[in-house]
Amino acid sequence: MAKSAVNRLSVTVREKTGKGASRRARREGKIPAVLYGHGEDPQHLELPGHDFAAVLRHAGTNAVLTLDIAGKEQLALTKALDIHPIRRTIQHADLLVVRRGEKVVVEVNVVVEGEAGPDTLVTQETNAIEIEAEALSIPEQLTVSIEGAEPGTQFTAGQIALPAGVTLISDPDLLVVNVVNAPTAEELEEEGAGEEAEALEAAAAAPEGAGEAEAAGESE
Repeated sequence: MAKSAVNRLSVTVREKTGKGASRRARREGKIPAVLYGHGEDPQHLELPGHDFAAVLRHAGTNAVLTLDIAGKEQLALTKALDIHPIRRTIQHADLLVVRRGEKVVVEVNVVVEGEAGPDTLVTQETNAIEIEAEALSIPEQLTVSIEGAEPGTQFTAGQIALPAGVTLISDPDLLVVNVVNAPTAEELEEEGAGEEAEALEAAAAAPEGAGEAEAAGESE
């Protein structure tokens, strides 16, 4: 199912910019943002923090936003987000101006569905691929069915079914999902024994008293 321009946000134009103004906006529950594209001068905006976060949470970063800027509507895509490393809150957003009917290049998440054959191990090598689609018809996600897949089966970006009007931008040979033989109990046991042996060898090779010196240094 494609996304649609129903994510309406009432935004305000920022009269002041800079770190101080941005901090004040965030304290008031707003998110500083810049809107650019199509040769227009960048606009510095403030987004309603709760509503913007809700759109991203429920519709994803590829959701088309309908911005109400002083009574004028403008479609936009979220181009980049600055996330606080500890609090994981949105600190700033870059928004890209889009037009109806315009095609854009975006990354879309790939979801694995189904159950592979017995005694297999499935690894997803790529979580998202680049596609080109109309701004109002970006798929929410793409799926790869591994139902019954046997060891040695690989799924590449070029094998993923795309909706009508969507074009693959990523390398068609990009490995997305890999299906291999699951390790046996004996192989897992041998691997564990090998790791233990390596740890013992490393401990034996360490200079005498190194551990004591390190402990003494930590206690200072």
